[in-house]
Amino acid sequence: MRFTDWATRVLLISLMFVAVITALWWGRVTQSNTINSQADRSDITTDWSQYPQAKLQSTENQENKFPQDLQQSSAKTNQQTGRYQTTEAFARYTPRYEMASVHPSNYGERYTRDANNLSVNNQAIVVLHETAAAASSVINFFQTPNEDESVQASYHALIKLDGTVVYLVPPDKRAYGAANSVFESPNGVETVTTNPNLASSVNNFAYHVSLETPPDGRGNNFLTSHSGYTEAQYNSLAWLIAQSQVPDYRITTHRAVDRSGQKIDPVSFDGEKFLRLLHTYRQVTPSYQANN
Repeated sequence: MRFTDWATRVLLISLMFVAVITALWWGRVTQSNTINSQADRSDITTDWSQYPQAKLQSTENQENKFPQDLQQSSAKTNQQTGRYQTTEAFARYTPRYEMASVHPSNYGERYTRDANNLSVNNQAIVVLHETAAAASSVINFFQTPNEDESVQASYHALIKLDGTVVYLVPPDKRAYGAANSVFESPNGVETVTTNPNLASSVNNFAYHVSLETPPDGRGNNFLTSHSGYTEAQYNSLAWLIAQSQVPDYRITTHRAVDRSGQKIDPVSFDGEKFLRLLHTYRQVTPSYQANN
């Protein structure tokens, strides 16, 4: 065999060997990246049961008068699994409640894909608002058909001055509580575009709850403060959010998520007071503490 033929064969065998080694290495890298990617997303879920459900906590009203979809969202909330469980203080507090239908034009479905057909699975957040008007006026607006998407609006729940919890939009539906908005999380900026003609927003993964504004804070869009919210409102708000699995750091305000530069609500809100009450009504489960 001539030297050139021998050298050619050795070169071909060497190239084949290198190709096999490279293929095996690339397969391992790809598998490792897939596992790591899955691990990075392991704590991100699209589970609407994380939000407060409609807890029918009194017998003062007849359930058969309430919207069927809200009745179906009613759930036991003394969780023993997950991050949080409710406390004895939660069980002892029984705020009044009401349910009100919202016109279908003012809320929608939560999307699993955005306007670019990309999968979305953000963790739940809670966004706190205030009404800027009487509760009855706001509810009437939500019950009015609005074909113009730029003015459609709703909350999942509203808390009146006397602490009454008004359930509006079921938690598994998308309320239109914040238009141009983003949530700044430890993992980066979160927002979802569901309509290519409108600004992106947090609505797809937000639970919106609003406090009724006191009389001295209504009718003036330029007010930056008012007399504040009642003790009953703070207690009912904390009681409502205690039913959720949304962690403290994912509870935010309309002011914080707004990117229009126009929203500053809830004004005169005592965040520290709210968190103290929230921690009274819910606590981290022993199983979650043991695993973290």
